[in-house]
Amino acid sequence: MDFRDELPVDHRLANVYRLGAGLCGVVLLVFGCLGLADGLAFFSTSGDRVAGLTSNGLLSLVSIATAAVLIAGAVIGGNTASTINIVVGTLFVLSGFVNLALLDSGANVLAFRIPNVIFSFLMGLVIATFGMYGRVSSKLPFDNPYWRHRHPRATEPPAARPLGDPAPRPGITGPAR
Repeated sequence: MDFRDELPVDHRLANVYRLGAGLCGVVLLVFGCLGLADGLAFFSTSGDRVAGLTSNGLLSLVSIATAAVLIAGAVIGGNTASTINIVVGTLFVLSGFVNLALLDSGANVLAFRIPNVIFSFLMGLVIATFGMYGRVSSKLPFDNPYWRHRHPRATEPPAARPLGDPAPRPGITGPAR
């Protein structure tokens, strides 16, 4: 059994995942290309300003590589785009924490400053939110494919459910009783 077979597929939500990955990927691609076009020093820990943030050649390359992953997720779409968004968003938030700890040190190889850290936190939350949209919540609607996947017995007729198993929640359409 393949892992992809375990996740429900919903084409309406896939558009949200694609849109989020694509938009955030384009923003990062533009930032990375602007940094490379400025001819920034590759390992400068002080960095130069690009689009309101400090950057160096390494950060520009990392931004372009991350943009490529997000754009690839947007092209693939579906649950793959959602998973990529969640993973990349989480890595952005973690990067914000790591780089916050490295500010004003010689280990600050990405030339981060406070605006970069804030951008990393915000971009990470935006990307992860796009990935989790319609997938992670305590109150998913009954017709949501992720709710249906987590509650497969809710659409079974009463004879198919074991004794003591609760009846389906209101709003679920299943076989006629």
